[in-house]
Amino acid sequence: MMNKKTGRQTFIFPSEPVITGRGNTAGVKEGEGPLAKYFDHILSDDMYGEKSWEKAESKMLKEAMNKAVARAGLRPEQIDAMLSGDLLNQLIAAGFAARQMDFPFLGLYGACSTMAESLIVGSMAIDAGFAQRVACCVTSHFSTAERQYRTPLELGTQRTPTAQRTVTGAGASVLAGEGIGPRIKSCTIGKVIDYGVKDANNMGAAMAPAAADTIYNYLTDFDVAPDSFDAIVTGDLG
Repeated sequence: MMNKKTGRQTFIFPSEPVITGRGNTAGVKEGEGPLAKYFDHILSDDMYGEKSWEKAESKMLKEAMNKAVARAGLRPEQIDAMLSGDLLNQLIAAGFAARQMDFPFLGLYGACSTMAESLIVGSMAIDAGFAQRVACCVTSHFSTAERQYRTPLELGTQRTPTAQRTVTGAGASVLAGEGIGPRIKSCTIGKVIDYGVKDANNMGAAMAPAAADTIYNYLTDFDVAPDSFDAIVTGDLG
């Protein structure tokens, strides 16, 4: 059997799965930012015509998936599996979207890493021959995340001046075994690194050590230096 692992944390995909379609939906505030021209659809109301923020979040994900599948030139029944998640208990936003999409569904929970996780798992499935076309998706909503993690907006709690804000948006990609588009050649899976940061309004500080460690291990596993790249980009909730 071919060994597809290199170094400590990195896995190679010889078939190089390709991203053949993409779609996204963004919230009102996100639409006011510098990336607005890249969004397929910007909400005029974060409720998105629904009776709850949770229903709006699920609707955003469904719209993003539909756009990605259409851009890939596929019909929904041609998708072998949907890999998706959100920030809510029981993955209800993704689960209810999957119920309407009628895709075989695997729910993922990686918080901010869920999009990367879906691409990793999808690439593994395609590279191993278990699937040919996989929808990789994620969604979040500022108002549902506040209700889950900090304080419900209805309480009117004052936020600290430096508090982060969870994005209101959904993104989807279609991975395929062949086609034209960006290819995924490998992945480096990170570890949980906890330095004991307890400030719920400074999640960036909690996340940064794991991000730095993952980048370090990627460079080590491939025995390359940082200056081998034009740019190394990461992010957190800071």
